[in-house]
Amino acid sequence: MKKYAIIGVLVIVIGVALWLYLGPKILAPISESSRLAKELHLFIWEEYLDPQVKADFEKEFDVKIIEDNYGSNEELLAKLQAGGSGYDVIVPSDYTVRMMSRQNLLAELNLKNIPNLTHIGEKFKNLEFDPKNQYSVPYMWGTTGIGYNKKTVGEAPTSWASLFDPAKLEPYKGRLSMLNDARECIGAALLYLGFSPNTTDSAQLEAAKQVLLKQKEYVAKFDSESFEDSLASNEMFLAQGWSGEITIAQGANADIGFVIPQEGSLIFLDNLAIPKSSKNQYTAEIFINYLLKPEVSAKIVNTRLYASPNETARTLIKPDILNGPSYTMPAGVRLYWLEDVGSAADLYEKIWLEVKGQ
Repeated sequence: MKKYAIIGVLVIVIGVALWLYLGPKILAPISESSRLAKELHLFIWEEYLDPQVKADFEKEFDVKIIEDNYGSNEELLAKLQAGGSGYDVIVPSDYTVRMMSRQNLLAELNLKNIPNLTHIGEKFKNLEFDPKNQYSVPYMWGTTGIGYNKKTVGEAPTSWASLFDPAKLEPYKGRLSMLNDARECIGAALLYLGFSPNTTDSAQLEAAKQVLLKQKEYVAKFDSESFEDSLASNEMFLAQGWSGEITIAQGANADIGFVIPQEGSLIFLDNLAIPKSSKNQYTAEIFINYLLKPEVSAKIVNTRLYASPNETARTLIKPDILNGPSYTMPAGVRLYWLEDVGSAADLYEKIWLEVKGQ
């Protein structure tokens, strides 16, 4: 009887030990899976996520991603100010993160659920607009410059004067597109005049407005969503544009060039954030963490062509992208981050409405 009793005790001890070791491993996936929402609502810039990445996430986590798009940070901000419309993940640019956090529109992130943040380069972490990455994690970055057709424009532009000096614009009247973005257009005009793109000086802003009003007769359209197609098809000869989109245009037309003007230009960092109104924060954090996986980040860059702040992913990115406009950082040219200009934002908006309304 002692023999069987000893065997029984051993079986119980071994069973308990196995359960202590394997139990959490078996239950953890079940527990985590049960915490995931069935749907995740994503509000993102148009064509800014690889469809295959979205499909892979849906398959792996059994979460349906419902995607909506916007064309400017101002549109995104207005949507959240109006109530958020049920979005779980948004992609605001740097200065917009600051504005949203100040207005209590963003959820504080649980970074324990986003361990892949370690892959992000240090120069893109803890920036002034979100010092501790409390509300956002980096997604993609880029610069603003001038895209042009080498055959029709001839000599490569070097200055914002190519977009604002009427004498230089005359040959390209009706063949110029500008970004449909108040801060980008006004910022470029300010740089052309030698001012900061973040100025709150009303006289400087009035001078920028006059530059934009004089330019307007030469502008075919204000376009943030398809200017790369217009440039590649030779509909436009000159375009104010973002580096990633110009890279797309180059892929369709080898005659497209890209320059960052000598007076300086803008650099931006788009970020992944969660609206405070989201009911699915845990699922949103799991999705954000997934996008930061090096192989996933590289896949997004290789299809969408914007630069990634994910340093670990660099070895997986195509060399022609690393050496192209997306990663262009010209020596000796100052790149500015757009900043939250506080109450002056109303003045920027007023100028923009006047420019577009005339």
